[in-house]
Amino acid sequence: MQKEKIIMKATGIVRRMDELGRVVIPKEIRRTLRIREGDPLEIFTDRDELMLKKYSPIATIEKFSESAAKSLAELSGKSAVVCDTDGVLFACGEGKRDFSGKTLSPEIDKLLKERKSYVASEADGGTLIPITVPGDTNYSAQIVVPVVSGGDCLGAVALLYKEAGARVEADAVKLVRLTAEILANQFE
Repeated sequence: MQKEKIIMKATGIVRRMDELGRVVIPKEIRRTLRIREGDPLEIFTDRDELMLKKYSPIATIEKFSESAAKSLAELSGKSAVVCDTDGVLFACGEGKRDFSGKTLSPEIDKLLKERKSYVASEADGGTLIPITVPGDTNYSAQIVVPVVSGGDCLGAVALLYKEAGARVEADAVKLVRLTAEILANQFE
């Protein structure tokens, strides 16, 4: 197996470690990489290199998360999305290309920080919120449920209705909550 070569862009920033082993990550880098206070980081070493990587618990159970999104989409017949706190990890169903790999919208960010579920339908006069940036809402109803484990919000599960005039059924809300709960239980 050939060792993979990692090419990193040099930023030209030098930092000194203090006596407690702390290194300050500059604000512009934190903003660009969407690193917030309290976010977990993985530390890797390779000879004389020290690398930091954002840690996404939901991404660590990649196959399980992908299967959860696929099962939710198949059972409901709608589009299903599983995301971490930064972006969409998996999307299944109609229009999955509209979501896969995209950054979460500020509205979804706010929901995750508040650990709140959100259910809306245009047919019932509800306001739809965009899942990703750019903020396209090419769906007519949505259910968004955060994945919370140990008091920490790890991401969310969303179910999106594409058909015009769609109304959210109580069973669909229960199905999305169940999916989020199953994902959360993987970390307890």
